[in-house]
Amino acid sequence: MTLVRPAQAAALQRARLLNRLAVLGVVCALGACSMTKPTPPAQPPVVQAPAPVQPPAPVAIIEPVPAQEPAPAFFSKAATPRDYRRDAANHLYARNANRIYAGKLPPLLYAVGVLDVDIDPRGQVTDVRWLRAPRHAPEVMADIERSVRAAAPYPAPVRMGRVTYTETWLWHKSGRFQLDTLTEGQM
Repeated sequence: MTLVRPAQAAALQRARLLNRLAVLGVVCALGACSMTKPTPPAQPPVVQAPAPVQPPAPVAIIEPVPAQEPAPAFFSKAATPRDYRRDAANHLYARNANRIYAGKLPPLLYAVGVLDVDIDPRGQVTDVRWLRAPRHAPEVMADIERSVRAAAPYPAPVRMGRVTYTETWLWHKSGRFQLDTLTEGQM
């Protein structure tokens, strides 16, 4: 057995105490580095009282209303398709005033087309049929059909209800035209 003197024992105790303090300081320093701020305790969620249940409001069932075309602005009192043809030609001239060939047409025209046009009681075009199509000039055919449909609504044929009239289109190479019903003739 080793005997320790009291002076040595006190020094040994101090050294142990310093070692413990040093270890404790290192542990505290390391702990401070890795510590995160404590999160506040979670608060319980706020529960709101449920809204009082109300019965659903009655639902009105709305039937779709069929789209109505506007009332015709012009009326034709023509009793025959031939009489109506004049009203329709005047209407087309009014809608295409800047495209009407003024004066007598030259002897050779670029295209001549004959067309049947169906008009319903409200003046709307329901069908267009070629009786004599200018097939050599498909752009003219397309332009005539577009012009006929774009001019709707036509004067409503009040005495006949609906009408099919025939019109001859006389087409100049400039893109201007005359209708046979209102033509100024040819040279």
